[in-house]
Amino acid sequence: MKLSIVIPMLNEAVQLPELFAHLLPLQSAGCEIVFADGGSTDGSVTLAEAAGFIVVNAARGRARQMNAGAARATGEALLFLHADTRLPHGAAQHIAQALADGRHCWGRFDVRITGRAFMLRVIAQLMNWRSRLSGIATGDQAMFVRRDAFERVQGFSDQPLMEDVELSKRLKRLSPPACIGHCVNTSGRRWETRGVWRTILLMWRLRWAYWRGADANTLAGLYR
Repeated sequence: MKLSIVIPMLNEAVQLPELFAHLLPLQSAGCEIVFADGGSTDGSVTLAEAAGFIVVNAARGRARQMNAGAARATGEALLFLHADTRLPHGAAQHIAQALADGRHCWGRFDVRITGRAFMLRVIAQLMNWRSRLSGIATGDQAMFVRRDAFERVQGFSDQPLMEDVELSKRLKRLSPPACIGHCVNTSGRRWETRGVWRTILLMWRLRWAYWRGADANTLAGLYR
């Protein structure tokens, strides 16, 4: 099963060299790498193209960018990876095994949040537990899906926030998620910059409001 890794990108030039080093072994092993750029002005597109990766231009917005990247990708399976998230060793094999069992058409990894604050480890563990109980995945957990299932649910909804939650809801109608216990590592800079407890409370508030039917555009304004 060919795996295409789709990475939404917006002004990521500073961290791209380290990300490229992480992705090149995956590319050499047969994975297709597609960057979906939302209008970078810092040379990110030039850097990605010079490194030999596919770059597709898209309207700004993570959902729109990931849909554009998926449309360009040619793999039978799609993995949506944030630019500040790193996959565990053997990720492609783990995904292939998870999607080959006949019980799952999509899934995600457990997550580990890197940073200095001890609470980041607690947050990650709670995220993993919540995901197993609810069947809802987040973008930080490196969601993956069979292309036919992604197309069947019509991809990501065109919304500025909670696009991962909304996709999970629709994919759950097709199958439960495959929950891979190997951890992706994602940056804790969002929590540390805004304040760990403040960010926890904000995210729970936004998720609760979304569950109750609040408009994603309104919630995106609160998130910013």
